[in-house]
Amino acid sequence: MNSDGTQGESVSASVEDKFKIFKRLAAFDMDYIEAGWPGSNPKDAAFFERAQTELTPVEHAKLVAFGSTRRKGITAADDKQVQALLDSGAPTLCLVAKGHAWQVTEILRASLEENLAMIEETVDYTVRQHGRTVMVDLEHFFDGYKQDAEYSIKCCQAAIKGGAVCLVLCDTNGGTMPWEVTQIVKDLWNKLEGKVTLGIHCHNDCGMAVANSMMAVDAGVGLVQGTINGIGERTGNADLCAVLPNLALKCQSQIACKSNLRQLTSMSRYVDEILNRTPNHAAPYVGSAAFAHKGGLHVAAMQRSSASYQHTEPTDVGNESRVLISELSGRQNIMGKIQAIGVDPQVASDRALAILNRVKELEAKGYTFEGADASVHLMILHASKGYCPPFKVLDYAAQVYDANMDSASRFADEDEAACTPGLGPTARATVKVRTINPNPPAFDPKTPEKDADLHQEVLEVSDGNGPVDALANALMRALQPVHPFLRNIELVDYKVRILDPESATRANTRVMIEFRDASTDSTWTTVSVDTNVISASLNALIDGFEYALIEHAESCNLCEDAF
Repeated sequence: MNSDGTQGESVSASVEDKFKIFKRLAAFDMDYIEAGWPGSNPKDAAFFERAQTELTPVEHAKLVAFGSTRRKGITAADDKQVQALLDSGAPTLCLVAKGHAWQVTEILRASLEENLAMIEETVDYTVRQHGRTVMVDLEHFFDGYKQDAEYSIKCCQAAIKGGAVCLVLCDTNGGTMPWEVTQIVKDLWNKLEGKVTLGIHCHNDCGMAVANSMMAVDAGVGLVQGTINGIGERTGNADLCAVLPNLALKCQSQIACKSNLRQLTSMSRYVDEILNRTPNHAAPYVGSAAFAHKGGLHVAAMQRSSASYQHTEPTDVGNESRVLISELSGRQNIMGKIQAIGVDPQVASDRALAILNRVKELEAKGYTFEGADASVHLMILHASKGYCPPFKVLDYAAQVYDANMDSASRFADEDEAACTPGLGPTARATVKVRTINPNPPAFDPKTPEKDADLHQEVLEVSDGNGPVDALANALMRALQPVHPFLRNIELVDYKVRILDPESATRANTRVMIEFRDASTDSTWTTVSVDTNVISASLNALIDGFEYALIEHAESCNLCEDAF
């Protein structure tokens, strides 16, 4: 695992973030974890300083510090950047060096001989004088080999002579094709006579990073560098979440261990969460859509055999198979959903067609259920006899107020805006909710309890940043005294789409809200459509909280006649 990920656009990690990710990768049993360049910035320097005391011995053994060979014109001992690598305490160093003659003379502005000396002397100094394990990243290696193979081989030989244990061949610009990787790796392997382990480092500029990594392993490399979720400079690096299962499940390669793969999906999502990135739902193996099935014929086939439309079992990588509900769904899609909830198969068969027709009616109005499994789940429950929801919203009101209606306020810069009165909460919402009475009267056999005693109506008001935030806050305040579990629930995404723009302000609006249970890290999404965006938002909020209580908490349900 290399540190290129933090070079990706909009990717930033604090020191604490780095520790969290490092420990998760170590638990996954990555062989090497490159944690940064201690000589380049204070953040990485702070990480390596703390790592010497805060990592366990097992974790610290995996730690790799990234840096470069010495600068031209000075010795390795006098290079502050090289000294920072040694001071980092990392047992393994990864030194980047130019492996392309043109890059040496035109970009580095050094002679070809001096570059060879920089490689050999820096490796020798860190290995033989300071006892570190060193791998060398040969930057632009494939482009250099195609232009001047003889010089690129000399760079390899200089690193070997210095004592490097691994030569990592880098497709730095990401333009090499898979068949070129195969040819060059095999050619180099023969010329070096197997004197050193070869590694591969691919960028994804042509969409070939995973394929090139696979071809390199097939040609003989023993180490693959990459990043979780493929994040990295420009279009990213080889995605280890694809490379590792490919190697383990498709190639039976010893480079990747099958036993850890069941943690792969959770690790992928954990890294995205720490880096505040939206997970790629279409990512191979670990994406939420990787094993999702929509077409009715596909789902019918899946009922007979999961191998009909899945190349591997999703559980092999810690993922799950999903059935998507849409206007393309067949009866089997709905049947699968109903049975997953635990409904008797015969009852499920009776209900499936009615629910399918309802889905198609709603999608004609603008609903989309593909990404809103929680709404489908609730639709099925509400179609079930005897189902009682845990609460009911009786009515609501929302007020919006804004003191900054003039253009001078709206277009002011940050300093001016900070001095503008009226900032802060911009809406107030009131909700009336019927819910279970947490303090029902004592049972009296002479006076049977009435439904009104078992349930209560709660009126709550709350401010918020906009009407939807205010409604969410008010609903939380009304429900939390009875359902304290809801304190774990967070709203993590809110999407609005105008379905028929030609209708202007009378247009149907679709709202999708994603929720997260902070105690388990599970997520779910609800959807609602209305000409009133506030009503659509409230309905999606209600569904989200109801699903949370039904699926994730011990909750008391109301009886239908209480409504």
